[in-house]
Order: sequence, then structure tokens, then C-alpha cells
Amino acid sequence: MIGVISKPDQIATVEEFFQLFKTPWEFFRENRSYKVVIATSVDIPDVSAQLLIISGPEVKTLDSRYGITASSVYPRATLNHNGLRVPLYSETMTFEKASGNFVCSIEGDKVAGIKIHKAGMTVLRLGYDLFQEIEYLLDTGQPLEWAAVPTLESHIRLLRKWILDEGISFLEIPSSPAGHPFSVCLTHDIDFVGIKNHKLDHTMWGFLLRATLGSLNRLVKGRISINQFLLSWRTALSLPLVYLGWAKDFWLPFEWYIDAEKGLGSTYFLIPFKNCPGENIDTKHAKKRAAAYDIMDIAQWTTALIQEGCEIGVHGIDSWHSIEKGERELGRILSVTGQAEAGVRMHWLMKDENTYRILEEAGYAYDSSAGYNNTIGYLCGTGQVFRPIGVKSLLELPMHVQDGALFYPRRLGLTSAEAWDRCRTLLRDAGEYGGVLTFIWHDRSPQPERFWGEFYIKLIDYLKSLGVWFGTASQVVGWFRERRDVAFAVPNTSTGAIKVTISYKGEKIIPPLRVRIHRPCRLQTNTSAGEVENGSTAEVEWAGESNIEIELTNESRNP
Repeated sequence: MIGVISKPDQIATVEEFFQLFKTPWEFFRENRSYKVVIATSVDIPDVSAQLLIISGPEVKTLDSRYGITASSVYPRATLNHNGLRVPLYSETMTFEKASGNFVCSIEGDKVAGIKIHKAGMTVLRLGYDLFQEIEYLLDTGQPLEWAAVPTLESHIRLLRKWILDEGISFLEIPSSPAGHPFSVCLTHDIDFVGIKNHKLDHTMWGFLLRATLGSLNRLVKGRISINQFLLSWRTALSLPLVYLGWAKDFWLPFEWYIDAEKGLGSTYFLIPFKNCPGENIDTKHAKKRAAAYDIMDIAQWTTALIQEGCEIGVHGIDSWHSIEKGERELGRILSVTGQAEAGVRMHWLMKDENTYRILEEAGYAYDSSAGYNNTIGYLCGTGQVFRPIGVKSLLELPMHVQDGALFYPRRLGLTSAEAWDRCRTLLRDAGEYGGVLTFIWHDRSPQPERFWGEFYIKLIDYLKSLGVWFGTASQVVGWFRERRDVAFAVPNTSTGAIKVTISYKGEKIIPPLRVRIHRPCRLQTNTSAGEVENGSTAEVEWAGESNIEIELTNESRNP
């Protein structure tokens, strides 16, 4: 059991952190026995624990007791722990090297973490505030230069390691389902439905320019093949026939996606109202945000998609800033689909400091707008579904890979080979950390002049080979919501074996959770104190149908 002594304004952040690092914990109580205590407050009471982690850039009341001397404070830094680099977005204190054993550093050789062994307890003093870092990630998000780093997951990884280093047994529920390395959510933002809706407007002229002169430029640069070049021109020349109804509209995406994703259950975010650019859009091309269709125009396709096991969400226009308009947009989608609830992804990813609260009050089940337009990666530092700070029930399904961010010339502008390398890195991280990867492929992406469909097919085939769990946005969010509802009960004891009771009240969890038990094993030798020599990890598959008990051995520290 972990006891937490936090600052008063960190309560919500602490609660959310331990939904992501799903392990038994509670706020510190003086009459309880803890193996681990994490403290970020300035005033820290006397603590008896196997591991005390003191975290924060302020001088703490216990620093002098343990001979810890501060050196300097840095506004932003990069933490280095045995080659793992973690960006820190708030202040970090450094320490005099004589204060204790070196653990981690910033700015090259400046000590940002030290370890002290005293009176049968290990004290780990960190110069940054763990929960302040978590709040920044979930609320503000990472800058583009750190997009590729799952920073929040790195914080969990370090905490897990430091606990295991002390030979402390504990359990956690990982963020990926049993039998799968991680989850995948395939989504589509439908901004255009049919080029027939665009006659002599900027969208039509833009397409013709890109399909003709633009494709010639890309052919010369080696970005498309000669066959793709010819297909672009042929498609552009067919436009009059499309308008006359003599040729198929090449901007109708649904058949292509249904065929490519057969049985995988993707999520389509559809525009509720046509010709509506929205309000409070302070950009040069705000009027271009309006779509030339709304969901009433494609009711037959929504029926077909739902029959294929897909989900319909709201591609919100004004939901991000207005409860009333959010309710109206949500109601429009639900009236057509017959779904009981729906989530939202904002058109152009619009957001301000009140958006999450507004979306929750408007009745949305989840949001999936937390991502980048200009790159791919982890805006919030995680692949896990999380609850934004300040709301009660709304969950955020972060998005990670957007087709336009990969291939648009004014964004990353990658070749297919370069894009594949970028995606493989995210897939590798997901295999290590779990969670979900959310992909966005837009309506026009498989067709000329973009030709991003071949890459998408390759990506889906590779994901299938990894054995990931594919789910609609609601299914993935629902799985994480069920994981959040799992509760732990730990008896108050400091000796002998500890039996942790795990309980859940709800429908059977499908796919099941994994309960992971860490039982570090310490060799009785004169090795460096706190270093784990070997250990074991076991997993139990659990669908929440009945309570289970896990026995943990209460290890004692080596002398």
C-alpha cells in the first residue's frame, strides 16, 4: 500500500495519477502502516516506511534531518535516469552531491535525485514535484519537441522501478487487456462527403490544383509514382462526369473504409450541421471550417456503418465553448443514429480552459480531441484514457497518429518510409507501456490526390499481426472506465503476508483485465542496498465477476 502526503490543491491530480498507475494507495493516515510513502507537501510528519519518496523543488521540513542540502532551482529541465530522458515542465531543485547517493540528474551532471539509507528506511529525495508534472501533462500538454516521448508513462515507470529496487512486493492492473499488448482505436473525421457538394468553391479549385500541377510537382520530387500521377489527372478530368451523375463520386469514403477495416469496429465523427463554421474562431480562414454536408444528408450511411459494428460520434463545431450548442449538436447525432450516448472530437481540435467542463455538462460520454495537428505522438504524455482535471465523469481518449500530420507538406511532410519509422516507434512504446493508440484517417485520404490508403492498409495489417485489441472509441473508453471502477482493500499490517482484496461491481469486463503481481526477490548478499538482484512477475486474468484475493509477501530490507 502506498500512502500519499500531497499538497491540498493536488488531491484531484493524485487521484487521477493512481487511476493510471493502478495500484493500491490512499492518502496518508497516521494510524496506518505503509511500505511506500510519497510526499510532495512542504510539512511532512514523521513517517515509518520502507521507502519514503520526498518530491518537490521546495525545501522540505525533513531535508535537514536527512542532511539534504539544496543547490539551485531550474525552471525547466530534462531528467536523466540511466539513459531514460524525461522532460520536466515545472521547477526542479538540485542538491549538493554530498547529500546522498546519486539517483538522477538534470543539465548534464546536476543532481536532481538522491537516495539516503537511515534507521532502516530508504529516503528518495526528488527535486521535482511528481504530481505537479502530472497535472501539467494532463492539463496543458507537451510542446511539439517532446511529442514522441510518453512522459507520463515514464514517470510511472520510474516510480515502479524505485519501489521494486527496495524489494517491495506490490500489484497493479496494467493498461492493456489480457491477451493483447495494447489497444487500438481507428477513427475517421468526416469533413467532406462527396465532391458533388462543392461546385466552383475553394474546395473544388484546391482539389484540381493539387490533383494536376500539385501531382506533377510530387512526381518530379519522387513523392508519388507515375501510376498515381496518371490516376490523379484522370480523376481530375472525371469531375464534370461526377457532377452530371455519370461517374462515381470519388469523395465518398465509406465503402473503402468498410472494406479495409472489416470487423475491426472503427469510429466516425460526423458533422451535425452543414454550412456552419462555428463561433469564436479567431483565424484567417475561419469561414472554411464550415462543412457542405451534415448528418441528415447521409442517414443511409450511418445505418450501414452501425450495421458493420462501427460507432458514430460528433465532429463538434461549437460544443467546445457552448453547453447549449453542445447539447444541440449531440442531440442531432443521437436522433439519427439511435445511440444512447456519443463522444465528440472537435473540428480543428478547438479547445480552451473550459472545454472539458462544457462537454461534460452538455452530456458527452467522452472527448477525443487531445492530440496534435502538426505532428504525431503524446500530447498528454500517455496512451491511457484519462479523466481531465476538474470534471467528474467525462473521459479523454487521446489521439496519437493523424494522417495529415504525417503527410501534409506544411506539417511533417514525410515520405511513406519516414512515416512508417515514426509510427513504428509509437507502436514499440505502446507494446512496452500498454494503453491505446488512436489513429485518425480522414475521409479523402485513401483517394487521389492524397493516396494515403496504401499506407493505412499496411498499418492495419501490421497491427493485426501484433495481436492488438481493436475497439470503437466507446468500447475502449468503456474498458478503461471499468478498470477505473476496480477497488482495492488492504489490511493494516506491517508484518507477515498481506492479502489484497480486489473488487468490482459491474458487468463482466471484456476483454478481461490483467492483475500483475510484482514479487521482487532479494539476495542476502553484501550488494548495494536497495538493488534488486532478481525477482518474478506473475499475472492473473480477471473479468471482475467475483472478488479475488492476492497474497503479497511483506519483504524485509537487507542490512
